[in-house]
Order: sequence, then C-alpha cells, then structure tokens
Amino acid sequence: MVKLIALYKHPENKEQFDEHYFNTHAPITAKIPGLKEMKVTRITGSPMGGEGKYYLMCEMYYESHEALKAGLKSDEGKASGKDLMGFAAELVTLMIGEEVDE
Repeated sequence: MVKLIALYKHPENKEQFDEHYFNTHAPITAKIPGLKEMKVTRITGSPMGGEGKYYLMCEMYYESHEALKAGLKSDEGKASGKDLMGFAAELVTLMIGEEVDE
C-alpha cells in the first residue's frame, strides 16, 4: 500500500479550519478514484509536552504509486488539490510513503 500523507500545522482559527476541512475538503478528497481508505488523526500533543507542531494528519491509502498518480490527475484529485491550496497552502506538508512489513 502507498500513502499520501498530509500534515497540517495549527491554524489560527481551528473552528473555521475544522468546518472547512470536514465539511468541504474531506468530502471532495474522498471522491478521488483509487482511494482505498482515508484516516484522519487529530494530533493531541507531544511526548515532550505541549501541543506539538502539528494539528491534523490525513493518511490516504492507494493500491500503488500508479493508482495514487492517476487519482491525483483525475478531476476529483485536481479539485481536492485546488481546494487544499485555497484554505491550507501555508499549513500543509504533503509526503508519499509505503507501508513496511518487516
């Protein structure tokens, strides 16, 4: 499995961010072809104390790198990317990873 991971820094207005993220962005993203599963985690703190650097993490699972690329190039993938840049461009870090079974 391949994952697209989105890490979001703390927004200035968490209520407004959550409203947009959960009611607009997540439903757009959930429609991306090839997306097998989407897990959202609210970061609640750091082992070192305090709230930590990040606010939210979303893991989007795809069968392969090819499926991820095709999904991102789809109309739904483009709509998700456009929406993301519109509300969280300064907050988000995106990365691609593979699950390791050892």
